[in-house]
Amino acid sequence: MGKDDTFRRQGQVLVVCAPSGTGKSTLINMLRREFPDFGYSISYTTRAPRGHEQDGREYHFVSRDAFVTMRSRGEFCEWAEVHGNFYGTATKPVETMLGQGCDVLFDIDVQGAKQLRNTFPDGTFVFLLPPSRAVLVRRLTGRGTDSEESVARRLDNAAGEIRQADFFEYWVVNDDLDMSYQELRAVYLAGRCKPALRPGILDAILGTWETQGGGDG
Repeated sequence: MGKDDTFRRQGQVLVVCAPSGTGKSTLINMLRREFPDFGYSISYTTRAPRGHEQDGREYHFVSRDAFVTMRSRGEFCEWAEVHGNFYGTATKPVETMLGQGCDVLFDIDVQGAKQLRNTFPDGTFVFLLPPSRAVLVRRLTGRGTDSEESVARRLDNAAGEIRQADFFEYWVVNDDLDMSYQELRAVYLAGRCKPALRPGILDAILGTWETQGGGDG
């Protein structure tokens, strides 16, 4: 067995969740810029294409009946209904990328994260937290894109999501952006070292004792 085979690992599923306004997109974009080789799985949806969207590029656009059939066959690792349309991630393409040693990042809600844990129990699950309600209000209103009713709804949703943070392995409080990124980066890199992602490494390394004649004497 060559060195490359000895130390080859399975890809990591990295799941990042956060209440709206926490800064998740900013942190994920920073991670993607530093590590551009993350795998990406094109989701399935029952909604119609918009603008210049193309089937197989932005989404796989399928009928509601086709989606329900795939769901009944257990082909999705996560799915949800949003505004009357179904969205889902097929399991097989993700498994293929993981088998090739490619890490796959999911930017998803808590409901989706819980579904993913059932399919990928060895994944790394991170929850991003705002430092306080007041800071989250300031960030939401500062965007200038949400009405007062929308901000109030997002705050209520945030409280409900934060109450489920115990589901996640890691918490990152996004108070200082640079420090928060360093913590998210550290979690990602540590997840790459999980024993479950190196299923053959111990046997491979111990095998070198046999090929080199046992112990030191």
